[in-house]
Amino acid sequence: MRPKSWAMSILTMSFALISPSLSWASPSQVLVHAPRLKLAPPSHRTSNYGWASSNWSGYAITNGPYSSITGQWVVPTVSPSHGSTYSSAWIGIDGFNNSDLIQTGTEQDYAQGRAQYSAWWEILPAAETVINEPVSPGDDMSASIVNDGGGIWTITLKDLTKGWTFSTNQAYSGPASSAEWILEAPTIGGHIATLANYGQTTFNPGTVNGQNPGLVSQDGGVMIQKTSRFRPHHCQIAIPTDLMLRMVQ
Repeated sequence: MRPKSWAMSILTMSFALISPSLSWASPSQVLVHAPRLKLAPPSHRTSNYGWASSNWSGYAITNGPYSSITGQWVVPTVSPSHGSTYSSAWIGIDGFNNSDLIQTGTEQDYAQGRAQYSAWWEILPAAETVINEPVSPGDDMSASIVNDGGGIWTITLKDLTKGWTFSTNQAYSGPASSAEWILEAPTIGGHIATLANYGQTTFNPGTVNGQNPGLVSQDGGVMIQKTSRFRPHHCQIAIPTDLMLRMVQ
């Protein structure tokens, strides 16, 4: 039996930039939303969380198999940066402890000198498929991924603010061993992108297998990125709570 959740269903993911971003990604390079890249367990400064990653922050549960997941979030506003920076908000199944992943979400980037927002879905190992609908900061998004049986899954993404709905049926054969609500630094050209300064955004984790996921703090994970190869202890952290970001040194 899972312990009683300590939090309301609304989870806030907070982030602040610790040092200037370093640009290395080209606009022509393929953007992929990768499985979790593990880091050592969180330090005492982030000890309330159960896992750490260099590309994921958010909540994940691993008592699958899971046949459905839902979630809602607000598209955050990204701040200008010295170079190209990227962030992705999504729900998904698999990817926590394996290389499979089915997911849908929104992209919030600062690239080519301007903020850029889009919607997408993705099934690894393929790159994202962009959804040809408008997305703006502040939009309320709702998403679901459902196993219809026979190896077919339905991916649905809605912009509740603008009033559009996208849905697609796709073949997927992953084990469905984990379910996630994630803010990610995506992978571009085989490298993890520098996380965009999105300030904070709010997730409602919705349901998994039609039930409240009952998230607890140990289901949460922090993203830790080094911000300078010249200052190896200078980091930025994304933390999935209502607390503001803390710097790790």
